[in-house]
Amino acid sequence: MEKVLDRKIKLIWDFRGPSAAKTAEHYQKHLQEFVVLEELKLDITGFQHYSDMHSIAFLVVAEFEMPEIRDILKPNRGEIYLED
Repeated sequence: MEKVLDRKIKLIWDFRGPSAAKTAEHYQKHLQEFVVLEELKLDITGFQHYSDMHSIAFLVVAEFEMPEIRDILKPNRGEIYLED
């Protein structure tokens, strides 16, 4: 069982409307650039399409990095990341 501070947190940005899919894919590229620039511990980003009108972009960070990154990037929400 992993320690609490070793958990991974998935920061999520929601995009809604007819351009949600393209916007989420584009935003994910900026998240990848942020990972490299800030030399983050993890390199997990992505996007998911839930419907024609709702998509997300996400960034997975180490829990100890989360407060600073959350304050800089201002995601809509977050959740504990569980790998498949």
